[in-house]
Amino acid sequence: MQWVLQDFEDTRKLAVALDALSLPFTWHKVVPFVGDLQPEPVIMDTRAVVLFGSYTLWRYAEAKGLEPGVFRIRPFVREMPWHPFLLNGADALFLTLRDIPGALPDDGRDWFLRPVEDSKEEPGRVRRADEVIALARKVLALGEEEIPRGALRHDTELMLTRPARIEKEWRLWVVEDRIVTYSLYKEGARVVYRSEIDGDALEFARELVAANPAYARAYVIDICRTDGGLRMLETNCINAAGFYAADLQKLVIAVDGLGKPV
Repeated sequence: MQWVLQDFEDTRKLAVALDALSLPFTWHKVVPFVGDLQPEPVIMDTRAVVLFGSYTLWRYAEAKGLEPGVFRIRPFVREMPWHPFLLNGADALFLTLRDIPGALPDDGRDWFLRPVEDSKEEPGRVRRADEVIALARKVLALGEEEIPRGALRHDTELMLTRPARIEKEWRLWVVEDRIVTYSLYKEGARVVYRSEIDGDALEFARELVAANPAYARAYVIDICRTDGGLRMLETNCINAAGFYAADLQKLVIAVDGLGKPV
C-alpha cells in the first residue's frame, strides 16, 4: 500500500507507526480551494493508495481514481440497522439550514447539533436554540456563491438531538468488519486518552458492527456509556478521524493489508 499523508499532528503519529513497520510514506500539502497536493505524489499503483489527513482528500482521491484512497461512508443516521442503538435517535430532528429559522422554536432549549453527512462542515456540539437559529441566519445571509467549499450551506442537513449525560466515550477503528483497535477519549467532562475499553462496551461495539456488515471497508465508530446504558454516538471517516490513544501499528497493519492482492 502506498501511504500519502497530509501534515497534521495526528498524521505525524501515524508516520511513527509506519516507520516502525518499515512502510514508506510521503508528506504533502493540500492547495487551498483547489485540492491539489504539493508535491504531486508519484503514484505507483492507483489500486493500492491510501490518503490520511483532512476529509477533503476524498476529492483528490476520486479525481485521480485512487483506491482505496479515502474510505467514504454513508450518513450513520440513515442506517436502519443502527437506529435502535443510537443516542436519542428516535427523538432527532432533521432540518436544513434553510428550514431552521422557521421550524426551530427559540425556547432556550439545548440541542446537540451535527451535520448529517460526514463532511466536517461543523463539529458536533451542544448549542442553545437561539445559537442554532443565529448560525442558520448567518449562513443564509450569504449568497450561495459566497460560501466557500466545505462550509455550511443553505441546504446542509443537520441532525438535532436532546443532550444526554455521558459517562464515558470510546472510539473504535473497524477494518473489514473487524475492530482492530480502540481508545477511551472522554470520561465525564474530562478529555482523557487511554488505550482501554470496558469489556461490555467492546462487546456492544462488536454487536453494532455485526448488525450492519459491509457498511464500509474501513471506518471509525464512536460509542458511549450513559446513565441509560451503552449507546452509539456516530461514525466517522477513518482517514480524517483523530487517533487519540489507538494502537496505530495495529491500524496500519489492517489498512495496509487492504492494498495487497487476494
